[in-house]
Amino acid sequence: MDLPRIFTIRESSHRIHNPFTAGKLATLGQALDLTPGTRVLDLACGTGEMLCTWARDHGVTGTGVDISTVFTEKARARAAELGVRDQVAFVHDDASGYVAEEPVDLAACIGATWIGGGVAGTAELLGRSLRPGGLMLIGEPYWLRDVPDQETAVNCGAGAKEDFLLLPELVGQFGELGYDVVEMVLASQDSWDRYQAAQWLNLRRWLDVHPDDELAAEVRAELTTEPVRYTRYQRENLGWGVFALMGR
Repeated sequence: MDLPRIFTIRESSHRIHNPFTAGKLATLGQALDLTPGTRVLDLACGTGEMLCTWARDHGVTGTGVDISTVFTEKARARAAELGVRDQVAFVHDDASGYVAEEPVDLAACIGATWIGGGVAGTAELLGRSLRPGGLMLIGEPYWLRDVPDQETAVNCGAGAKEDFLLLPELVGQFGELGYDVVEMVLASQDSWDRYQAAQWLNLRRWLDVHPDDELAAEVRAELTTEPVRYTRYQRENLGWGVFALMGR
């Protein structure tokens, strides 16, 4: 049980595995007015930057769950680096079936709603770990404009145009699921660029060191096509944000 190697190669230098900068992650923590001792569950936590920095800055405690052995090891190292090992723990497990043993104050899935088969399923999964009156965080892409055709949708990472919604429709979907949207922090074009472009440098550096690896051809193909795909399709059409929800 692990992520394919290409994922960890592509994002090997990333501390945040979505189009958020450290500044935006800090803004989100400040906006939520987190208090010391807040218990957090972070599903598909990646390398644990949210939990670790919020433990340092706000005194939260909690657990991160991720399917990648590479990412969970890096998360534990980050917790040690920031001096918060006694506040946070990281579990190598399939987040799609993970429920906390005891209810938490904040349950999050930041940019990995495939673990629940989409927004609705992920909200249901997170709700199983959340105490009554607790806070839910969901990170999700949305269309910046009406997508002109299927080719554009596919090149933005969607199977079809219907896979993502325009921002007002996404916010409306949360309401239809029975949640109030109480905060949001959205990615900017610059934070998208930092997330995507850093992947290209990671790929090139890995390829220079591992030219004979079995993945070399796949990495070369991705490095050749991804900058054009991103700048032609995704950069102008796809947004992303984290939405804070409370049940009605």
